[in-house]
Amino acid sequence: MDTLVGHMAGVSCLAWSPDSGTLATGSDDKAIRLWDRVTANPAHAVETGDAARGRVRRDGGATGRGGGGRRPLVGHHNYVYCLAFSPKGNILASGSYDEAVFLWDVRAGRLMRSLPAHSDPVSGIDFCRDGTLVASCSTDGLIRIWDTSTGQCLRTLVHEDNPAVTSVCFSPNGRFVLAFYLDSCIRMWDFVSMPSTVKKTYQGHANDGFSVGGGFGTLEDDESGQTSSFIASASEDGAVVLWDAKTKEVVQRIDGAHDGVCFWVDVHGDSMVSCGQDGRIVVYKHHGRKGDRPAVNGHSKANGGAYPANDPDEENGQENGLPEEMDISTDIE
Repeated sequence: MDTLVGHMAGVSCLAWSPDSGTLATGSDDKAIRLWDRVTANPAHAVETGDAARGRVRRDGGATGRGGGGRRPLVGHHNYVYCLAFSPKGNILASGSYDEAVFLWDVRAGRLMRSLPAHSDPVSGIDFCRDGTLVASCSTDGLIRIWDTSTGQCLRTLVHEDNPAVTSVCFSPNGRFVLAFYLDSCIRMWDFVSMPSTVKKTYQGHANDGFSVGGGFGTLEDDESGQTSSFIASASEDGAVVLWDAKTKEVVQRIDGAHDGVCFWVDVHGDSMVSCGQDGRIVVYKHHGRKGDRPAVNGHSKANGGAYPANDPDEENGQENGLPEEMDISTDIE
């Protein structure tokens, strides 16, 4: 295990590239760093003689320097709050407290485009599945859909009550945007139709004071081979909540997943991970039967997270896990 050292202030967000080979980190120092997963050194090839060096400290006490003066991605004027890679991994989007969204050329290590996105801090960002669109959200209550190539704002989505939006993600089919609001509601927007409308509202979790998030998940039935979709979310009461994407019914609620606020849930295949205020990361595994819930301790705080594609340990007999049976249509309309 490696400890990556290079930021001059707290790290507020991170994101893995689609191939899990590069880790992007955003910081309160207004900078973004890219790290090679294998070498734990700065990953991008842009170099400068006077830039701060990235360092890696390996378990056992050895400390080394890496990157030969390779510089971070700089340009934001305030905290970097959220990051997202494009599906091909060639573009990195960043959102900041400076109310802007930046699009970065990952290979060249340069800023491609600056989008004056919002009137409040940017709280969430996501690419659609082909990378042609970027969605951003903010505590100003707006969701904006951007053309990646031109930087043009194609849609502005705002709910009539105008609650703050803390997170946003595209649906797997690219037609809908799932938005997490500070009124304990998750709303699914059809942004393709004119006018854009809220198709579904999901309730059952608590969220009115903290930035919590989640997203879509899919599971394949071992017997039928059919793929089913669900929505997972963190909750301020420490629970993890799963909904049927089509019927809006809560199909599973994992109470006591965390002591205090559960900040984030991330789904990858048949695995799911949550992190919370208690400093724990909890991993869940779907086996088509009762799954496991191993907890990984080691943080004094937790604010959010993401993880690459790798398998957790096998089940240990605990009852909490992803649902045994998911009767959810892939047609979420």
